[in-house]
Amino acid sequence: MRRFGLDEWSGLVMLAVCVGTASPVVLGLVEPDIPVVAWIGLFLTTLVAATVSVALADRPAARRTAYGIAVLAGWGVVVTAPRADLLPILLVVIAALGPEVVRLPANLVVVALNSGVVAVSTSRVHDDGLPLVTAAAFYALIQLASVFSLTAIQREKQLRRRLAEAHVDLQAASVLLAGSARTAERLRISRELHDLIGHQLTVLTLELEAARHRPGEAGREHVERANQVARDVLADVRATVGALRVAPATDLAQALRDVGRNVPGLDVTVEVSDDVEVDEEQSAALVRAVQEIVTNTLRHAQARELRITVARDGETIRLAATDDGQGAAQVVPGNGLCGIAERFAALGGEVAYDGGPGFRVTARVPLR
Repeated sequence: MRRFGLDEWSGLVMLAVCVGTASPVVLGLVEPDIPVVAWIGLFLTTLVAATVSVALADRPAARRTAYGIAVLAGWGVVVTAPRADLLPILLVVIAALGPEVVRLPANLVVVALNSGVVAVSTSRVHDDGLPLVTAAAFYALIQLASVFSLTAIQREKQLRRRLAEAHVDLQAASVLLAGSARTAERLRISRELHDLIGHQLTVLTLELEAARHRPGEAGREHVERANQVARDVLADVRATVGALRVAPATDLAQALRDVGRNVPGLDVTVEVSDDVEVDEEQSAALVRAVQEIVTNTLRHAQARELRITVARDGETIRLAATDDGQGAAQVVPGNGLCGIAERFAALGGEVAYDGGPGFRVTARVPLR
């Protein structure tokens, strides 16, 4: 379950502020220009639309539509209750939601129009031009300060996310590079063993085989022993070479933990069962899968925790990843997820996705 963090608390505070500004009308202390029931409905429409515009992070068109409804409904709320002095704060809150939904130029247009609505609302109560200009300018400055501050925070968050993604890519590349270097070194050693010692022992075996057929019973027993020893040594060398060639290049558990280690803003937990054994290709596929899963979680999930497990499941090795983020109503695999599926398909495996709650990835590859 996702923890209740600062974003959720700030949202509750903003909701409380909005409700507080509307309380004089709701409690009957201020009379709106339209029926109270209609005004409350308009106010609730504003809150619901504003909440939806923030919640639909994975549906840009829908959230922009909801934000537009919140802006228009907010204007109606403020204009129809001009005597509620603090009600224009609702427009400040709506403008502050803009950096999450629309681009800065569009957000500034909303600020300008909100200020015009404040001016119109004030003019219905005060005939003097000074209160009108003062109110419009005051709320315009508050909106600008909020929009610019939140835009800067939003850009900083994006930069941190990109830095985190680059960190994950670098970790994965380091793991795979280290594995490739160890593999190359083992292959080099195996070739030298085979070309040098193996060749010499083969020659020795042939020489002893020829000596065995020469006359002289006295030396036959020693020749037989030497022949057997030479064959055993040759067999041992070949077995060592074979083991070096097929041994896994990396410690899988450590490699996967290295990919998710110290990711800014995301707590990645990796568990690998002791009975999991993979070859070089399978290890690379699992490392790349974890890399893509961590990167996608950073980009889309708005999650704080990601749990990854790798274990044997019958005749397959199963990778399961689950985050505590917002999930997705419809899973549309991008290039990264399609790349994971292609890697596992090439190894005879498969990948499945589940969008909610949270986002889950399950990948399987057959044992070798």
